[in-house]
Amino acid sequence: MGQSGEAQKDRRVLELATFYVGAALCGLDILKIQEINKQIIMTKVPQAPEYVMGILNLRGQIVTVIDLGVKLGLAPTQPDDKTRNIIVNSKGESIGLLVERISDVVPAEREKLEPPPANIGGVQGKFFKGVFKTPHHLIAILDVEEILKEEH
Repeated sequence: MGQSGEAQKDRRVLELATFYVGAALCGLDILKIQEINKQIIMTKVPQAPEYVMGILNLRGQIVTVIDLGVKLGLAPTQPDDKTRNIIVNSKGESIGLLVERISDVVPAEREKLEPPPANIGGVQGKFFKGVFKTPHHLIAILDVEEILKEEH
């Protein structure tokens, strides 16, 4: 019985890994994250879209790194000692999301999630699945698939 009760609990509460993109506090379902690392030495990709920082070799796996700030229409991320790559898997490909800094893991009850507003801090609402309000913050929950869609 312990297992099914555990699974139900998991579906009710989303564990959000939170991080900053500019001044915006964003979150991502922790289950979508492969790893978080500091590697910011990457190879530039000629003729890549502006938001593609480059590619890096992660233990033999090629990862395309995108600057989440640029992709969301905010200022480019300035790499420093707090900058991190959040590695996610999308359609069988590993993608690195470059963020300014990592914050806490926040448990978010699904019934308390709210639909995303038309924009959050200047970012189009289409990039978010919703928002979660804590007593001190508004966490914008990223829609990874929407962010990684190619615009033509």
